[in-house]
Amino acid sequence: MSLIARHFGVMCLAFVGLVLVWSGLQPKDRFTWFLEVAPVLLIAPFAVRLHLKYEITSLLIGLMALHGVVLCIGGKYTYAEVPAGFWIQDLLGLARNHYDRLGHWMQGFVPAILAREVLLRNDVLRKKGLWLGLIVSSLCLAFSACYELIEWLTATLSGEAADAFLGTQGDVWDTQWDMFMALLGSIAAQVSLVRVHDNFLVKTNLLHRQG
Repeated sequence: MSLIARHFGVMCLAFVGLVLVWSGLQPKDRFTWFLEVAPVLLIAPFAVRLHLKYEITSLLIGLMALHGVVLCIGGKYTYAEVPAGFWIQDLLGLARNHYDRLGHWMQGFVPAILAREVLLRNDVLRKKGLWLGLIVSSLCLAFSACYELIEWLTATLSGEAADAFLGTQGDVWDTQWDMFMALLGSIAAQVSLVRVHDNFLVKTNLLHRQG
């Protein structure tokens, strides 16, 4: 593992840790905070171990850190009450706080690069192309669906205490919107970052150039 890659990973981990601590200081609702930051608490140790053993790309590390920050901010205020969401709501004259839409868009954007890296590194497909994109987006949709099932189970078990975690804001189609945003995120990641991601993989000797 290169020294630069190791230091970048440490810096990202430290930054997310600081944001996590900040978000845990007098959050809007402690139970909601825990539910929202649980993915950070669970995935961070796994990501560190994965990086030390296999050296994931700096691009993926940076994206995972950014996603962690989005989750921590949502946990601090609850997704329906993030100040930045209200600013955009007032600026554009929207009917609701759309910060949760950003969260679910990231839920597709970041896992798309993760799934792509895993698939390419393990030679699941001989060539990059349409099939790779379809598989990556399908995996992101599956992940989004699993998260919605977790939200449903949490709401069933905890009742009204999980209302802020769900963040539906009265929208009966919120689940469908969440999954649609994850799908858009997965597509956006592949359209905008394919070449960049390939270059990172090649530079770290994790991928030979393919057609």
